Amino acid sequence: MFDWQLHTRIICGAGALAQLGERTRELGTRALLVSDPGIVAAGHTARAEAFLKAAGIETTLFSDVHANPTTDDVDACLEVAKAFRPDVLIALGGGSAMDTAKGTNFLLTNGGQLRDFWVANPARRGFAQPLLPCITIPTTAGTGSEVQCHALIADAKTHAKMALGEAGAEPTLALLDAELTLTLPRSVTAQTGIDALVHAIETAVTKPRTPHSLLFSHEAFRLLATNFSRVLETPEDIQVREAMLLGSTWAGLAIEYSMLGIAHSLANPLTAHFGVVHGQAVGVMLPHVIRFNAQDSAPCHAYEALGQSPEALAGQVTAWLEQAGLQTSLRGCGVDESAIPTLASEAARQWTAAFNPRPVTVEDLAGLYRAALDSVAG
Repeated sequence: MFDWQLHTRIICGAGALAQLGERTRELGTRALLVSDPGIVAAGHTARAEAFLKAAGIETTLFSDVHANPTTDDVDACLEVAKAFRPDVLIALGGGSAMDTAKGTNFLLTNGGQLRDFWVANPARRGFAQPLLPCITIPTTAGTGSEVQCHALIADAKTHAKMALGEAGAEPTLALLDAELTLTLPRSVTAQTGIDALVHAIETAVTKPRTPHSLLFSHEAFRLLATNFSRVLETPEDIQVREAMLLGSTWAGLAIEYSMLGIAHSLANPLTAHFGVVHGQAVGVMLPHVIRFNAQDSAPCHAYEALGQSPEALAGQVTAWLEQAGLQTSLRGCGVDESAIPTLASEAARQWTAAFNPRPVTVEDLAGLYRAALDSVAG
């Protein structure tokens, strides 16, 4: 077990959840616990509440978070928060729970609407009032949201996915307890693991990458690439689970310093229009993005620094998808070719497109969708 403080203090080790009460008491006495029905059913929220109660923390639970949360999820959580008046927020779950808690924190402390904090909003405003302390406890090895200053929330009316927040809005503490990931279905382990791998690969080549960010990207890739197949084959192995969880967190920190690229730009419209799960969406697009970017020398060398040629890396991503039982083509995901112009137009407006190592046009993005339409091999 280790205890390390960056912008977010990180405590990692099997059984770390048992520290929740003690660590919360260092920050406040009234906690809003944000989670989802699956985490409740797995018994994790009950354990968390027991630790909080033993530490004398008054707690209320909001457990109605949906996958790919929208502004409606945050509004519902906000109403509970206003009534309870917490001094600490705790997010227990995957990226959806953590992002909902962050969005709630933004509005509870600073008022307004979520789009006021959208990085793509020309009239966006910062946080005039300090945020409440926030503890994140990931139950998946995927998003890295536990150490990130941004929340991804979709507008309930327009379905636009908004990146909300700014530097300094990182969670106060992340508790990484691999025991919480043991109850994940294989499909969720696979989808979130692919998402984390895409984070490690994309952050290693983006334009803003730095020697600092590459430390996190490369170590994340090492841990995730080494253990992804193992976690599918031996899901009960706690050491493998911990390696995946830590790799996901390192990739999340890499995002903080170097952002993401067009695999994510291409993925978000697929989720909005066709309901493609995020890990599946970024995974099916990444091999084609690698080949596209590697036509320029700088990203080509950046991919090679991960230990493989770009073509071998693209093929490895496809092999991981196949091993995980995920689709390797957009048509297999239910995507209609007639939607490509709309998808490409929306992908071009995603903020991550600006950080891609090779400039892209709408036509380039449409070409990438077409390349992925019937692809069956790396």
